Amino acid sequence: MKKIAVLTSGGDAPGMNAAIRAVVRTAAASGCEVLGVRRGFAGLIAGDFRPLSVRSVGGILQQAGTILGSARCKEFHDGEGRLTALRELGRHEAEGLIVIGGNGSQTGAHDLAAMGFPVVGVASTIDNDLYGSEITIGVDTALNIALEAIDRLKATASSHQRAFLVEVMGRGCGYLALTAAIAGGAEAVMLPEAETSPEELAQQLRDAYKRGKTHALVVVAEGARLNAQRLVEHFQEHRERLGFELRATILGHVQRGGTPGAYDRLLASRLGSAAVHRLLAGEHGVLVGVLQGAVHATPLVEVVSHRKQLDLSLLDLAKTLAR
Repeated sequence: MKKIAVLTSGGDAPGMNAAIRAVVRTAAASGCEVLGVRRGFAGLIAGDFRPLSVRSVGGILQQAGTILGSARCKEFHDGEGRLTALRELGRHEAEGLIVIGGNGSQTGAHDLAAMGFPVVGVASTIDNDLYGSEITIGVDTALNIALEAIDRLKATASSHQRAFLVEVMGRGCGYLALTAAIAGGAEAVMLPEAETSPEELAQQLRDAYKRGKTHALVVVAEGARLNAQRLVEHFQEHRERLGFELRATILGHVQRGGTPGAYDRLLASRLGSAAVHRLLAGEHGVLVGVLQGAVHATPLVEVVSHRKQLDLSLLDLAKTLAR
């Protein structure tokens, strides 16, 4: 291959720029040109390409977000949109494509691969819900941002003897919430995978008080049936019976915008470089991720047909350590 394209898609994740940099510089070392596609699959359909040189990706390693941008693209879901994308790739003489993103992005990558175009995916999502990689680009930084907020809230909760909720991202996966709860020493955690009723939560917090704790902190995944807003409303409505109320802090997109830490920069560099090597070696239709500490390629057809399961033994650990 003499020329490949790279795009970032879906929610941005700290470390995406490091992956772009690794793709460009690894390709250049092999004598291959790289085209950056702006705005994800929407830019692919629109033909929004620009050359990326070794120098043009200088200084982006530490930047949050993605220099290529990202956008949702309904047109890519139908066959005509994908045919247009293939025509644009051909018009720009791109012989392969690297897609950096999460579940939706890799579904798009699989769709193109199924049409015969060489595609390699790079595992990147702060939710850590992508099959084929134990951990994905952006998770570590997002987790540390959540942890910093939890540490600060625990300090004020202790000072005022209050109960706080912290809502973290994770629509369908509670990985961030669960690991943040363990690392932050939370008294309880609310997950999409293991729902807890308001009454059960109230009892957990009362039990913590009986054990001598003067404050409480609950971590909630945004995808939990009872998110922070609903829990706050319930505890306010039943304050007299429950005996206390909860105050909520919703971190939201703050978690996406952090400067990538060392782990995410290293992970992104490893996966971006590996994606280029796989593509140039003729191994495509795969997702590049990390399994048992080593870079591993998983067929995209497996990635899109399996759901990554949360290790619920960590929930037992969280409950044990909350004593």
